[in-house]
Amino acid sequence: MPRFPSLVLVLAAAVAAGCASVGPTAPPTDGKPEAARPTPKNVEPPPPNVNLSGFPLPYRQGYADGCASASGPQRRDAARYSADANYRTGWTDGLALCRKK
Repeated sequence: MPRFPSLVLVLAAAVAAGCASVGPTAPPTDGKPEAARPTPKNVEPPPPNVNLSGFPLPYRQGYADGCASASGPQRRDAARYSADANYRTGWTDGLALCRKK
C-alpha cells in the first residue's frame, strides 16, 4: 500500500511535465524582421495559390520568397539567388506573378 501514493505522485509529475509549455525562443540575430527572412533550404514553403507540384524544392522556395517580396520587404537569399538557377527563377516568377494581383 505505501507504493500507491508514490505512484500517484510520479504520474501527477509526469502529466504536469507533459503540459509544460516551452518559453519563447530568442529571435535570430541577423537583424531582419521575420517577414524579410528567406525560406531556409530544408523547409517546405507554405503552399502558394498556384499549382507548383512537379517543380523542385528550390524553385518553390524561391517562388515563396519572391511572392512575399511583392507585398512586403524584400525576402531573398542572396547567395542562393546568385548560385541556384531554380531558386532564382522561382523568385523572379513569384515576384512577377504576385505583383500582378
